[in-house]
Amino acid sequence: MNGMANKNKVAALLLLCFLFLAVIVSAEIIDANGIDDDGEEPDKGGAHGHHKHKGHNKDGKGNLKPSQCGGECKRRCSKTHHKKPCLFFCNKCCAKCLCVPPGTYGNKDACPCYNNWKTKKGGPKCP
Repeated sequence: MNGMANKNKVAALLLLCFLFLAVIVSAEIIDANGIDDDGEEPDKGGAHGHHKHKGHNKDGKGNLKPSQCGGECKRRCSKTHHKKPCLFFCNKCCAKCLCVPPGTYGNKDACPCYNNWKTKKGGPKCP
């Protein structure tokens, strides 16, 4: 019976490790389908098809209102196959930085706070 308990503990530990890695990987991978060569979304009308960026302050934070984060993150994460982790981290980053980069991928230099927030391992925190 002790051998069975150890096998269950090992299986549970492996499952936790797998789930942890899956969250990390899915948070950092955003599907780039539908992006032009210049990193922007295809033209959908409006001001040259670009997202209207609100600018940022000296501290790298943007000028979005917290109530705008949900819509901006929905747009940002619209092309990924990993919507839940993308939305989770995007909303967390937007709440702190009050900025979400234009497009669905890349363009992070438009939001310095969003771009510079890193994980403990040095990878990007924000999608």
